[in-house]
Amino acid sequence: MDRGMGTRLGVIAIALTCLVVLGYSQAAAPGRAAHTTPLKLERSIQLPGISGDFDHFAVDLKGERLFLVGEDHKSVEVLHLKTGESLHSIKGFGTPHSVLYEPGSDKLYVTDGRDGTVKILRGNNYEVSETIKLVEGADSIGYDRSAQRLFIVTGGKDVPLNHSFLTAVDLSSRKKTGEIRLESNHVEAMALEQAGPRLFINITDKNQVAVIDRRSMQVTAHWTVGVAQENSPIALDEANRRLLVVCRKPGMLVVMNADTGAVVTSLPAAGRADDVAFDRENHRIYVPGGEGYISVFQQLDADHYTLIGKVNSAPGAKTALLVPELHQLFVAVSPGETKAVAKVLTYDTRP
Repeated sequence: MDRGMGTRLGVIAIALTCLVVLGYSQAAAPGRAAHTTPLKLERSIQLPGISGDFDHFAVDLKGERLFLVGEDHKSVEVLHLKTGESLHSIKGFGTPHSVLYEPGSDKLYVTDGRDGTVKILRGNNYEVSETIKLVEGADSIGYDRSAQRLFIVTGGKDVPLNHSFLTAVDLSSRKKTGEIRLESNHVEAMALEQAGPRLFINITDKNQVAVIDRRSMQVTAHWTVGVAQENSPIALDEANRRLLVVCRKPGMLVVMNADTGAVVTSLPAAGRADDVAFDRENHRIYVPGGEGYISVFQQLDADHYTLIGKVNSAPGAKTALLVPELHQLFVAVSPGETKAVAKVLTYDTRP
């Protein structure tokens, strides 16, 4: 073969390699060419008269209702899922944090940190039908739908206590079925696997994730996050055996092996996040930050992730809910210290 022919073949090989890599990149990150940003703002609804911070969301798909906890406003706001119209403001809470809507019974379950209770409300008139008394500081929740068990974090530094509890409540009987004492004064969000009995929970002051067998209510492991501190939101990609942990110091997405606890990778993310959402359909991760933007990551495979967008939101927009059935991400803008008007932003997640 002459030297010119070899050179030409080499150039062709390089070009083909580049085309393969480009094709893989476009397939792995669908929609990158379709929009300049990976989220499209559909609607911004103002909620005048609400002050302080919001906490978490819940959704009633059939009834087309969106529930948003006004932690400092001592309320749960009820909005129309499709229009954003304010339908009702449920009052009478001390310090509400988390909310679960159970469609089978048309009931709302709201944790109230002030008196350490879970308040059960009727979905048709929002009246309290029952109250489950727990330790003060009731905050984050996780729900095992198949077993009808609600898991609630209580105790901690806000009470104040130098320890916390994870309590399991059977929603059929309204009775406690188990409780674990956690030697931590700051426990945050949790994630439950569906194909097994494990529950993963952020032990924030220890910079750890605790692994709990929710059948026996025993801690089976403590995994150190290590690469960043103040781990707060958490999500589980069960298919790929990956935990998606968001830290606040500094803002960072930390991907951990859900079987061993090993840190797979970590990437800078929006700061002051209160939620993280994993979009299984589009293989994307959304981290809403109080700094005023949403970090959007693309999952290329179980071990590789890339930042594909920093989508503008607003200062204080740190809690969110992904509703995959509607291809929408709802983000709450807390007035907090900014004194701005409270809002709910709705984004289209389709590539």
